[in-house]
Amino acid sequence: MRRIAFGRIAQESNSLSPVTTEFADFERTHLLQGDALLRACQPDGFEAPGFLRDAELSGFLRAVAARSGQIEAVPTLSAWAVPGGPIARATLENFKDRLTDQLRRAGPLDGVMLSLHGAMTATDTDEPEAEILAAVREAVPGARIAVSLDLHANLTPRKLEYIDVLAAYHTNPHRDHRKTGERAGAVLCDTLLGKIRPVSTWRSLPMVIGGGLTLDFLPPMLSVFWRLGSLERKVPGVLLANLFMSHLWLDTPELGWSVHVTTDGDRAQADRVADELADRLWAVRHKMPPDLPSADEAIAIARSARIRRKFGIVAMCDASDVVGAGAPGDRTELLDAALRRGKDLRWHMPIRDPDAIRALAEKSIGSRVSMAVGASLDPDRSRPVHVEGRLVRFDLTESFGRVAVLDLGHVQLVVTEGAALAMKPEFYLDRGLDPWQADVVVVKSFFPFRLYFARYIRKSIYVRTGGGTTDFDAWRQMSFARPTWPADPVQAWRPLDRARRAAWEAS
Repeated sequence: MRRIAFGRIAQESNSLSPVTTEFADFERTHLLQGDALLRACQPDGFEAPGFLRDAELSGFLRAVAARSGQIEAVPTLSAWAVPGGPIARATLENFKDRLTDQLRRAGPLDGVMLSLHGAMTATDTDEPEAEILAAVREAVPGARIAVSLDLHANLTPRKLEYIDVLAAYHTNPHRDHRKTGERAGAVLCDTLLGKIRPVSTWRSLPMVIGGGLTLDFLPPMLSVFWRLGSLERKVPGVLLANLFMSHLWLDTPELGWSVHVTTDGDRAQADRVADELADRLWAVRHKMPPDLPSADEAIAIARSARIRRKFGIVAMCDASDVVGAGAPGDRTELLDAALRRGKDLRWHMPIRDPDAIRALAEKSIGSRVSMAVGASLDPDRSRPVHVEGRLVRFDLTESFGRVAVLDLGHVQLVVTEGAALAMKPEFYLDRGLDPWQADVVVVKSFFPFRLYFARYIRKSIYVRTGGGTTDFDAWRQMSFARPTWPADPVQAWRPLDRARRAAWEAS
């Protein structure tokens, strides 16, 4: 019997956001320990209520169940927070202490399965996940460590130093969380049972953007994702193949795309496959994201989509303020445009403003409201907008803190105390707002909203309001440790990859 501990500490961080992620943000979103975590990951459980029934750790337990009687799964803790600003040092230390304490109390362990994100930063370090992995290695020095990562992870030598098995999502928008955990778990289990002998290699690419919209079902990434999946399914000896399109809003000199490949004992095969995948990614670097319309242009596009609005909604994403990529969610440029120039359209919109919530908490339902909203968290990038209307709802929620709904006439504004993650229809439905009754529904998500709002959407518009923490050209503000595309006219990736890995090995 082999014993494997499993757990999670995950958040996608945005280095450009001034809003620090605290312990309470994890408590509000997802925090389970011990037997509660084990129950949540069972077939009849719900691993991440409000988000996913079966995520990475449920997938890991499926891999364990397929090897019944040979593996014992030992739960530790699972903590996940909505994307946001860097994690506070005290919060990071809290989770490191909790995890390592549970690992030491677990008794003899042969392995550890961790679900991380790969794009987490802290207030005083770019590598908090490397710290977590180092602490795990110290707590259980003889154990093999398997890790699942988001494909927007930023792979670095410091992380890889502690990882024995690595699996990442094969989809964008992400919809294979459970399968990713199962892939990582299967390789870890079979390694401990002596059935395979994994060897891994990786390649770092000097590029931070490319691949168009990077969606797995559209060119130019369609063929890349197809090949990625077929390598594991159809090529003997390939255990795991991963690509990483690093989170663009990590202000770190080591930012860049990468690939990671694991084979069964064949280093030469791993090198060949890694080179092939890296070449495929490098070939799409010139395919930049499309130019996005301004708020006024987006309103004009939505207005002209009369037939589509008749049979559904226009989903409008403020690409400069995407909460799902760590933005504060308090920008007002799109709200201001809707109030002034979108009066012939019916809008459902979110905004985060804890100060406004505190003022609204003093009012009764149905009372008139005249107040400024927005720009309370990141005032340097936006400005408040004055609104007038009526308070129609005020709720205390588990996920978003206190939430108010303001009827501003043609705009129904949802004001949140916590992160305004407007990604699912339930964000509005739970506030009494039916998306079918709107012409335009504003979301704060780059990709997942396409899945969750699929039955409503007849047209999607990405809007650039400019100057936000999730603008696609954020790389222009950053300094890189080596020549990096598109900041520099790099022609070949191999020399820079070899130099980077050689430098790390020498250190």
